[in-house]
Amino acid sequence: MTLILGIESSCDETAAAVVSDGRTIRSNVVASQIDLHRQYGGVFPEMASRQHVLAILPVMQQALSQAGVNWSHLDAVAVTRGPGLAGSLLVGLNAAKAAAWMQGLPLVGVNHLEGHIYANWI
Repeated sequence: MTLILGIESSCDETAAAVVSDGRTIRSNVVASQIDLHRQYGGVFPEMASRQHVLAILPVMQQALSQAGVNWSHLDAVAVTRGPGLAGSLLVGLNAAKAAAWMQGLPLVGVNHLEGHIYANWI
């Protein structure tokens, strides 16, 4: 069984999920910012990236916990590499890079749009 931690931060939601064998969702955690951005009538990019900084580690830890796994069980870390808001993407990419490096795991960059297409098979 292959376990991957996926991280998504391309816009205004911070998300992480653990997926086994590319098909089974073991956990899916999303920290939404919708209430924060509603007052501006849309996404405020600088605010979105700052909220990602606050949410990324708790979301990653919650995804691992809900899946009943820890870092040693993972085979790789996947992360959205674009397209998206530059500041938001940087938060997810840097968190994923750091986690993969600390755990000695491969890092897989995922195209956001291709991820939407692939999600139809999960």
